[in-house]
Amino acid sequence: MTKLTKKVDFKLIIFTLGLILFSYIAQINLAIALFLIALYAYLKLRKLNIKNCNLLNLTLLFLTITSAGYFLIRQNFSIYYIPFSVVPMLTALLFGNLEISLLMTLASSVTLASFSGYPFQTILLSLISGIISGIFVLGARKRNTIIRAGLIIAVIQVLTLVTIEHLRLGLSDRYLTLFLNGIISSIIVLGILPVFEYLFNTTTNISLLELADFHHPLLQRMVSEAPGTYHHSLIVGNLSETACRAVGANALLARIGAYYHDIGKLQKPEYFSENQTKDISKHGNLAPTMSRLVIMNHVKEGVELAKKYRLSPSLIDFIQQHHGNSLVYYFYRRALENIEDDQNVKEEGFRYPGPKPDSKETAVVLLADSVEAATRALKDPAPAKIEELARKIINNKFIDGQLDECELTLKDLEKISAVFIRLLCGMYHNRTSYPEGERIENNHKKSPKENSHLSDKDKKVTP
Repeated sequence: MTKLTKKVDFKLIIFTLGLILFSYIAQINLAIALFLIALYAYLKLRKLNIKNCNLLNLTLLFLTITSAGYFLIRQNFSIYYIPFSVVPMLTALLFGNLEISLLMTLASSVTLASFSGYPFQTILLSLISGIISGIFVLGARKRNTIIRAGLIIAVIQVLTLVTIEHLRLGLSDRYLTLFLNGIISSIIVLGILPVFEYLFNTTTNISLLELADFHHPLLQRMVSEAPGTYHHSLIVGNLSETACRAVGANALLARIGAYYHDIGKLQKPEYFSENQTKDISKHGNLAPTMSRLVIMNHVKEGVELAKKYRLSPSLIDFIQQHHGNSLVYYFYRRALENIEDDQNVKEEGFRYPGPKPDSKETAVVLLADSVEAATRALKDPAPAKIEELARKIINNKFIDGQLDECELTLKDLEKISAVFIRLLCGMYHNRTSYPEGERIENNHKKSPKENSHLSDKDKKVTP
């Protein structure tokens, strides 16, 4: 048995013992524990690569709804007071995956039904409201999307109860309770969502949009202190967002990550070419090893700034991984050119510390960052040259192993290349040269009303 298998078995044993203990305390049938173990086994088999979606976080969400339901039922409250859609909505928002949300809905529905004296109504209401709520809030970017989902769930829960009771309509507190249940559930989700974001070290689309505000202190500093880096980051954000959309990755996360990926350059902005206003480089009088330290340190300094301004860990990943462990090629070549007989220049000393990108989003930002910087340096940005350069850089990153840890396929890389080429050709295309001279300037004539104060002599046009 391998070390990995032992680790998985140990987790399964702990999970099983915990479920048995939970079943005993809650006084529910052990078959429920077996059902939850089966769901856990399915989840492990699927190997869904979702950041921070681990057993501990899922268990916490599961206990949130089951504990609330257990308390309400034991206090003789009606099952219609249970906020069925809270956990499915939280799961869809936090992990951005509908399958996980559906699994949580299934697990909580069966468990809640075991508490209730009305298992059929409980499991149907929980399943239907959970499935629909997960669908409606998946990928939500605005808070009013959650409120709208709550209103829809309110109506669906009432309709579900009407159907269960064989269309026997009438005035009843049950319908009003279920209607308010859906609306209040959405309000609860809005209130506790930031708490779970903090506990799970994750960022939802709603929080990402708040970080996209250009009045954020870090972005404001970039505008004034490192305008070239700021403009570069905006372009990288546009490239990354479009490319991620093409390969089915989180486009919003990639765009916001690109905005902040180079914030480390704020410490020494004048040492980076995009911020230099003079032809003389700051690296002209520095040894290649010293220049290498200044350039590579922007990753470390960026992480420190991100922690100081309390940026999400998901954004810190972009700062750490946007160069992977790639080679600082320019200064490595300079070091080789200046080498003496008794010196030994090692390639490892000129590589970024990493880590390599471990997600599609961070990998796309790495590629967009390199391609945009190289395209900006082209003296003649003709479409053919941009295409050749983009494909060459992406191929080199692939060969260098920078994409080994992410899930991008060769087909994905082809789509990304096509997106970069199309957008960069539109941004950096050659422009028409307009003739300059006195006759061109004279074409901007003033209107007769504006010339009325001139004398007849002044109005004559010299041939």
